[in-house]
Amino acid sequence: MDKLKQLMKEYRERVDNALDYWLPTKKITPDTLHKAMRYSTFNGGKRIRPILVYMAGEALGSNMDNLDAAASAVECIHAYSLIHDDLPAMDDDDLRRGKPTCHKAFDEATAILAGDALQALAFHILAVDQAIDISAEVRLEMVNLLAGASGSRGMVGGQAIDLESVGKTIEIAELENMHIHKTGALIRCSVLLGALCAENITPQQRMALDHYAKCIGLAFQIQDDILDVESTEEELGKPIGSDIDADKPTYPSLLGIDESKQLAAELIQDAIDSLAELDDRADPLRWLAEYIITRKN
Repeated sequence: MDKLKQLMKEYRERVDNALDYWLPTKKITPDTLHKAMRYSTFNGGKRIRPILVYMAGEALGSNMDNLDAAASAVECIHAYSLIHDDLPAMDDDDLRRGKPTCHKAFDEATAILAGDALQALAFHILAVDQAIDISAEVRLEMVNLLAGASGSRGMVGGQAIDLESVGKTIEIAELENMHIHKTGALIRCSVLLGALCAENITPQQRMALDHYAKCIGLAFQIQDDILDVESTEEELGKPIGSDIDADKPTYPSLLGIDESKQLAAELIQDAIDSLAELDDRADPLRWLAEYIITRKN
């Protein structure tokens, strides 16, 4: 795991440098909005989604310079989604990664606008970055892929289903469908964005990576649900038990803790098995899959 930790550190530093380039500085008007955008982007996130972009791209031999735009774009979408998720009208959270949420550090209107601006910036990056050495056709596919994963048939749709499910008794298949959209869509998108930056990706490779991403995306959410029960506020960086307090359906509430852990482990093994035809350049993807269900935050 030491290799994985070092690699993740290098990828985090790389995407942070790229994001620092793309995000407007605090000195540019409107300065409060730009401060809020930077505050919410550079707040100690794990950067799992950009890391997946880098790992998937490198697994297929992509040049690292080809991957920075996709990594930055997907993290902008993720940062925007967290700002909006934390708002009073949504999850109404005061803390994010141990720090005041954007609407607490600034105000609600600024938080909404910061999220809006980060969403727009994501597509700007993919559209104009000159370092991506790919065809216009593939670049357009990447923009379309990110839009689909972010919208009503992806992440936003999953959040809508989540809000509609509060206080209701739902079946496990319905819970899985919600998280395939809410969490899984952007994780699958991250892997495929990295893969599309590689030359001559085969349909078989794309299918294998997509299945890998679907499995780890669901396992990631199951682990989040488990941590909301078993972790501490210090480790998690936000209050624990918030899903229970909000009367939200979760894997532990439907299956119990032990069966939830077993399901997550099975999904991770399925994810690793799906990479059987890829060589050792895909080892970081295998290591990251295992990390997803052993992480503490």
